[in-house]
Amino acid sequence: MLPAQLNAENVKDYPPQGRQLIVSQLDVLRQLPAVLVPILLHEAMVYDWKFPKERKDLDDQFTYLSSLPKVERDQLLAGFSAITLPAETAKLDWVNAPSQFIEHLTASLWSTHQMDDFRAAADEYARSWRAAIPVALPPVSRLAIVMVGSGVSTADYPLFRKLKPHGVHFTQVSPEQGFATLLHAVTTRAAAHPEPFAHWYVDGSENVQQLSTAVTYVSYAGMEPARNELLIRIQRAIQSGSGGPEALRTMLAQMMPQDLGLPSEGAAALLSRFQISLLTEGSGTQIFSTTFAQWAAREVLRRAQPVTLLVRYSPRQRQRPMNELLSGAPRSMELDPAGSLVDADMGAYYTWLNQQRLSGARESAFLVWFEEHNQALAIGPATPRGTSSSSPTDLRQILAWIG
Repeated sequence: MLPAQLNAENVKDYPPQGRQLIVSQLDVLRQLPAVLVPILLHEAMVYDWKFPKERKDLDDQFTYLSSLPKVERDQLLAGFSAITLPAETAKLDWVNAPSQFIEHLTASLWSTHQMDDFRAAADEYARSWRAAIPVALPPVSRLAIVMVGSGVSTADYPLFRKLKPHGVHFTQVSPEQGFATLLHAVTTRAAAHPEPFAHWYVDGSENVQQLSTAVTYVSYAGMEPARNELLIRIQRAIQSGSGGPEALRTMLAQMMPQDLGLPSEGAAALLSRFQISLLTEGSGTQIFSTTFAQWAAREVLRRAQPVTLLVRYSPRQRQRPMNELLSGAPRSMELDPAGSLVDADMGAYYTWLNQQRLSGARESAFLVWFEEHNQALAIGPATPRGTSSSSPTDLRQILAWIG
């Protein structure tokens, strides 16, 4: 089927909000290159489970494409139109299985040496629609907080090496009520600027029972039943010996909330889908708490684009043979606090980098604290770069300073 033949009946099985979006944009979709339409349909197919910022991105693309005169639109998308597809790829059911089409498209682009041309066309398209509809600045300056080193009594590891050139290293921070202070800062911001999925707390271990409903919360401990069920399914797939890595990947991609005992209806389904993506798309998120925290922070910033994020790292289990780690069999875990501190320190740096990719980066603030110790590092508009302070202070004062 060609894009020009696309109609409402073709997308009748899409989730309701995604279907409504596609039906409202049929006129423009019918005029787009055959390579681009399945990519947009893939995004629309999961539209119902996207965060508000992600939905707006897709909405903005359609708004931009619809606003262009046909001649200008054809000129902008000429790079996509020039891509040639093998007959077997073109015959795929790109309406009902756009992800499968995209996989074949990717393989075809590499094998036919068209990947550079496709990337150039995609870059030009992205630059154009983003220039026409710029990303809005956040309603309040962004704040990201990372807690590292839980369970570490002493450490010779030189902390914050990659972050020190960008902010102030505090060496006399009072640890008293530190976690409570940081959690209070998050809940206060959430109460002052209520917005769905704008304030997050990612915990690498504990499952906090009492937390403001204005703060979206995910934890490694809270997802233990889902993680264990997923590991059992992965182990079964491996032991079956059928299908290989591709079959395992397909199984993970098709995982639904109910498969892992997560809520699948109502507003909770969106968060369930996000949690599934953390476990099925991340490498090691099922078995290492530090990997879970780092990947979750990355995905929260990339997808939800929050104004507030608190990430707390906790000790991960020590490395064991991969077959044991993937078995899902219950056994006592030996923790590695010192190794986890190294992981968390690098994870904090990655969190800051990902925060810098969002709108309003120049006004954003970042704080990393060595939990229950007297070291912290702060980055913000008012903080001098590459400096240190040995003056006695506490986290409340640092937060007030960086905003």
